[in-house]
Amino acid sequence: MPVLPDLTDTIAALATPPGVGAIAVLRLSGPRSIAIADTVFRGKRLGEQPSHTAHVGRIEDESGRILDEAMATVFRAPRSYTGEDIVEFSVHGSPYVQQAVLELLLRRGARLAAPGEFTLRAFLNGKIDLTQAEAVADLITSQTAAAHAVAMRQLRGGFKSEIARLRDELIHFASLIELELDFAEEDVEFANRAHLQVLVGKIRTYMADLMRSFQLGNALRHGVATVIAGRPNAGKSTLLNALLNEERAIVSDIAGTTRDTIEELINLSGVPFRLIDTAGIREAQDAIEAIGVRRALEKIEQAAIVVYVWDISETTLPEVYSDLHIIGSKLARSAETAHSQAALIVACNKMDRNPYFLTDWLLQPNAPEIPPYLRPQSSELLNPDTLPLKPAVIIPLSAKNQMNIEYLKETLLEVAIGKGVNLENAIAVNARHYEALRRADEALGDVLSGLEKGLSNEWIAQDIRRALASLGEITGEVGVEDILGNIFSRFCIGK
Repeated sequence: MPVLPDLTDTIAALATPPGVGAIAVLRLSGPRSIAIADTVFRGKRLGEQPSHTAHVGRIEDESGRILDEAMATVFRAPRSYTGEDIVEFSVHGSPYVQQAVLELLLRRGARLAAPGEFTLRAFLNGKIDLTQAEAVADLITSQTAAAHAVAMRQLRGGFKSEIARLRDELIHFASLIELELDFAEEDVEFANRAHLQVLVGKIRTYMADLMRSFQLGNALRHGVATVIAGRPNAGKSTLLNALLNEERAIVSDIAGTTRDTIEELINLSGVPFRLIDTAGIREAQDAIEAIGVRRALEKIEQAAIVVYVWDISETTLPEVYSDLHIIGSKLARSAETAHSQAALIVACNKMDRNPYFLTDWLLQPNAPEIPPYLRPQSSELLNPDTLPLKPAVIIPLSAKNQMNIEYLKETLLEVAIGKGVNLENAIAVNARHYEALRRADEALGDVLSGLEKGLSNEWIAQDIRRALASLGEITGEVGVEDILGNIFSRFCIGK
């Protein structure tokens, strides 16, 4: 675990991305920030200025050499981001100026900030809770409007307020049960057990919604790794181009054109999908293709969704079954480490060559391009119940003619985030939240079980305390010392 830095020091760091720009901002925070700033800033005495004021002047080094014309902004404790005195210098965006001013501040007594240390201080000084601190990082890295909206809602305390409400209701009952323990010899009852059962059931229902939302929250933070897999010449690259609506991958009738993985990002209703086109799965013809096939199988193991593409005009059903056996073994191996298995979508491609290759289960209600009266001419039926790997959905399409591509996009979104998740509701956005909710739910399940079995108050109280502790970990109210270093070490320096 990363060791927490000394939080009594005055720290300094570049708060804007490194590189050339019109302006760069260097931030000081800590008890000596204003005093240190006054040793380098020539203009008004910053120590005499009120909070939330900006002042134009010069930054000079120890020899009196002018490093830059700059603006200094003063924020006095506790009315600042960190809750400490802060000075921010806005300098010209020359990499030389940025480095020279930062080194000067360090020579004058500041320490270089650790990653995330400004936000860590904001948390420890009670300016924000832990979910809001994590939302800062999510906001910085948000790439879509939906990810931005969720991060902003969390930054403004939406998730915090929901968790606090649940804890407050539990704390009320916990205090009554603890009170009963103090009067155990008098056999009095302060906590209504029937009301407690109703409350616990209500809280577990709400937490179940939050845990389901983790699928969406995780997708918004990291993107949905979606691997397009299949045999050579099945139309994988054509499908990639159709989903992107651009000619990103080379398309050829020559089997094995794609030798390496191609990755592109697509935004579906605010959720980022990382589409990964892979080399065809087959017995490699040469050493280079063998590397491509190996990488394709590795990507399948790392996928959240696998779109298996097969050519209905060329590929036989035994070959499809063989491919799905291979893919299934890779996904099973992935599930052993990730505790969840990727979803499979079977895409029956090149329907333009044989529009009669259909069965009743292929007729999707949202696929209007396919007339419902069409029936298969072949006696060989691809029965989903006999597949070695159960697909989430089987979609007939023609990547070349854009048939059912929009339906595939809708399906990808539904498979990735589930049904009934509302972006306007509180969303569990990372694995830490999910795991704490899972432990709280487990503890509340034990509370209900204990009430049904008539267990003593000591056991009921202990299980409620477990639930409260798990919920408190989410917002940082209890038991967070061992995880703070890990959380804030993932921040960029200067935030």
